[in-house]
Amino acid sequence: MIIQIVPYQEDYHDKLMDIWYQAVCLTHTFLTEEDIKFYYEMLQNGALNQVEIWLALNENNEPSGFIGLDGKKIEMLFVHPQYHRTGVGSRLIHHAVKIKGIHIQLDVNEQNENAYTFYKQMGFVQIGRSELDHSGRPFPLLHLILKSQ
Repeated sequence: MIIQIVPYQEDYHDKLMDIWYQAVCLTHTFLTEEDIKFYYEMLQNGALNQVEIWLALNENNEPSGFIGLDGKKIEMLFVHPQYHRTGVGSRLIHHAVKIKGIHIQLDVNEQNENAYTFYKQMGFVQIGRSELDHSGRPFPLLHLILKSQ
């Protein structure tokens, strides 16, 4: 289980890329292999350095998930499938609220129904929708804000 949440360290870069890839392949079934490659390269080529990353470490001091923040916005939240439904995602969101305050916002792919359900259970509510994702691709986003915890 989670031992601690720590700031990003470059030594964990490859492990985070693996967590991202494993999680996306499981949860983003609406993406093609070409789409996954596109987003993987975006992440690999610097997207992790553009946000404040926090890691959930397991009992072996290995990352089990991570959250990326830009101010009060969650830009990414990925948990290795081995740790789904174990509280890792919830702990990372609680950590974000602890350091950034309430009213955290995020965008979730409309087609990722499990993630949307998770965020609703965490207290997020929809405040908008976009037809395209941030890369201009046709993957609608739901805009959410945390109203309560």
